[in-house]
Amino acid sequence: MGKWKAIVAISLAQFVMVLDTTVMNVSLEQVVNDLDTTVANIQLAITFYTLTMAALMLTGGRLGGMWGRLRIYKIGAVVYGVGSLLTALAPNLAVLLIGWSFVEAIGAAMIIPATMALTASNYRGRDRAIAYGILGGIAAAGAAAGPLIGGFVTEYASWRYVFAAETLIMLGLLATAGSIKDSKVTGKESLDIPSALLSATGLGVFVFAILRSSEWGWVTPTGNGPTLLGLSLVPFLAALGLLILSFFLRRQEKLEREGKQPLLPSKLLKIAQLRGGLVMLSVQQLVLAGTFFVIPVYLQIVLGKGALETGVNILPLAIGVIVFSLLGARASGLYSPRILVRSGLMVLFVGILTILGSVGSNPDSTWFLIGMGLFGAGIGLGISQLGNTIMSAAPQKNASEAGGLQGTANNLGMSLGTALIGAVLLTGLTTSLEDTIQSDQRISAEVKQQVTNSTKQAPVITTEDAKAELQKTSLTASEQKAVLDDYEESMINALQRSFAAAALIALIALWFVRFLPDKPLVASKQAKRAPPKRKPRAARA
Repeated sequence: MGKWKAIVAISLAQFVMVLDTTVMNVSLEQVVNDLDTTVANIQLAITFYTLTMAALMLTGGRLGGMWGRLRIYKIGAVVYGVGSLLTALAPNLAVLLIGWSFVEAIGAAMIIPATMALTASNYRGRDRAIAYGILGGIAAAGAAAGPLIGGFVTEYASWRYVFAAETLIMLGLLATAGSIKDSKVTGKESLDIPSALLSATGLGVFVFAILRSSEWGWVTPTGNGPTLLGLSLVPFLAALGLLILSFFLRRQEKLEREGKQPLLPSKLLKIAQLRGGLVMLSVQQLVLAGTFFVIPVYLQIVLGKGALETGVNILPLAIGVIVFSLLGARASGLYSPRILVRSGLMVLFVGILTILGSVGSNPDSTWFLIGMGLFGAGIGLGISQLGNTIMSAAPQKNASEAGGLQGTANNLGMSLGTALIGAVLLTGLTTSLEDTIQSDQRISAEVKQQVTNSTKQAPVITTEDAKAELQKTSLTASEQKAVLDDYEESMINALQRSFAAAALIALIALWFVRFLPDKPLVASKQAKRAPPKRKPRAARA
């Protein structure tokens, strides 16, 4: 174990942070019943967990630079543990929001940047590449394992035990913190409060706009969402968030000109390798989160799988991520990040297409499992490189800020992926359902108009729920069957469009790979062992 004790502790922290972003997705029904609330309110809690993390990530990184990364890591563990305990004991939605969406997210915003910086402090060269590969693989596996763990615990006990266990894990992190080394704090760093407020507000408003896009619409209003000048409020909020962030960046430049300390040194964003790593991380998380949103919908809504069954069907993805993130980390001494990430994207693209081709078939089929495994392998290859690419590009003194940027890029990608692919799913369902019903000769013109008017924004519900809703109408049995058949067909079409959108994004991402380093970031063992070339005899003379 020896030198790897530190990364084991750090990886466990990373695993829990990411696990919380997906563990509740398969427990919604039980949480709703326990807290006497609605699915929409629980989705709001999930949204604000990601939102709070993204908004405070840069500030959390700076606090690590001020107080010491290991110290902020420990403080974050305490805060996160308190939030987990509050969530586990939550008697109502309000306490859940405070414990999970606020307190836990604050703890995560402290821990995540610290884990990136502490990894850089504890490892060098090839060991650092392997450590970041482990960290990235564990993080992605945490997202994939969330539904499996949440489904198992929900099925046989209660969702509350997941959060109670997280409290115990935080105690374990505190107990193992002694195995982690930290670089010395210079005492020269400070926190510029206006910068912290601008970054948190700008990121918060922008991410909130993205997360609400699937419900309010990107431009054209949908549902009962707020509007401005006849348009959805989303583009206006997104523009406001970007405007606030531009003020934030201007303030950073002003502070640097005055010889003061900015929250985010502007020189970091001018490093091409770091920018390339951040962009690719966001794109990868976008594809992962978007597809990961669609797959449970397919398994649970279309095929009627339970929480545990859903988690089991996602297991090949988690295995692929872990195995290939480790293989990718070991290959980093022989191949450049550009080659490995490009290879990962190509494997990811093939995996999504394989899943797309199996939609509508048995999810236990060989092709579905192969697709999930390829998807995980592609993500693993890419994620094994990006952590080291980002952190090795930043000066050691700016490790906390670089960790904060990495956490921000990660959460922005996840938020955008869920919003984009979710919007494709919802819009595709509405459009496909209307077209399918209009072309169905079994349904009369009067019924077609009636169904079309009631499905301006078609809900994503199970076939059984759709059947129950139809039985409440005045439609005949044959008309109900026709509408139900059309709904099932439309759901499959919408899911196929969603997977196709994810595949297209993965394909487009290949263009951004050119910004990554084209040489290995660490020397291979073979290169290190190679003897130096002997000079010609004339030169020695």
